[in-house]
Amino acid sequence: MSLLDLPLREFLDEVAAGGRTPGGGSVAAVVTAAAAGLLAKVARSSRNEWAEAPGIAAQAEALRDRTALLAQADADEYEAALRAQGDESAQPGERRDFALGRAFARAAEPPLEIAAIAADVARLSVTVVERGEPALRADAVAAALLAAAAAASASELVAVNLTASERDERVRRARRLAVEAAEAAEEARGALH
Repeated sequence: MSLLDLPLREFLDEVAAGGRTPGGGSVAAVVTAAAAGLLAKVARSSRNEWAEAPGIAAQAEALRDRTALLAQADADEYEAALRAQGDESAQPGERRDFALGRAFARAAEPPLEIAAIAADVARLSVTVVERGEPALRADAVAAALLAAAAAASASELVAVNLTASERDERVRRARRLAVEAAEAAEEARGALH
């Protein structure tokens, strides 16, 4: 059963269970999806005062849907990498190293995409805080802060999966996305006060 098909309590139980997945990447995806959902809620509630609100809500929903799917993808790719790492029948030496490198590079793809979407959610939150229903603007700030935390978490997972090679462009990109998300969250906080 897909992680998205689990009731919330069961998903939380899966996260807390002794298995290797779902882990931080899946949780970052769900947090990002929830943050995007908050933005959609605020935008929908603002449609009477804000002409662009329906479009912003649709954009937030699209971000939510894209990220939600990454919860399962992250778990699947990380499990595959761990299976490759534990495969005793694999040929030793350079071929094995190459195969392991490819498996962990694939495992880095979902958290990199999560970081990118989380940064988009954080940036979108600034607009929603500035233009959204005043009574719900704090929810948009919460969305920004959640997205920034998810981007930072996902960025760290990219670095770990790629063995923290600072020269790897994917690691640098993930870190830039996390910084952008954090800056957007601060901007959203500032817009509220």
